[in-house]
Amino acid sequence: MQGLRGLAWLLAMQSLGELLSRGLALPFPGPVIGMLLLLLALRWAPVREPVAACARFLLSHLSLLFVPVGVGVMTHLGLLNQYGVRMLLVIVLSTWIGLAVTALTLRYFQKPSDA
Repeated sequence: MQGLRGLAWLLAMQSLGELLSRGLALPFPGPVIGMLLLLLALRWAPVREPVAACARFLLSHLSLLFVPVGVGVMTHLGLLNQYGVRMLLVIVLSTWIGLAVTALTLRYFQKPSDA
């Protein structure tokens, strides 16, 4: 029963975030606002304990969430054979570019330790 209460809290926070995002025309997605609201609500024990029970349940069954992805890959195996090397190259390059931009941005915004 605690897990269901936790799921209800998760869905309520996401829905509230969606309402705030759309109602106030905020530039952030509703689920992001909902996560921030959930972060604030987790300080309160009646929210924290059911959400923890729900999180334990979801994490124990996390591998089930990968089944649809595996089925999709097997279904489109021909496309993977045709474009697999290109996709791998794009994934590797975009990851390296993202890491480089992050590192350069961090370096730019860090204050020099000599001053």
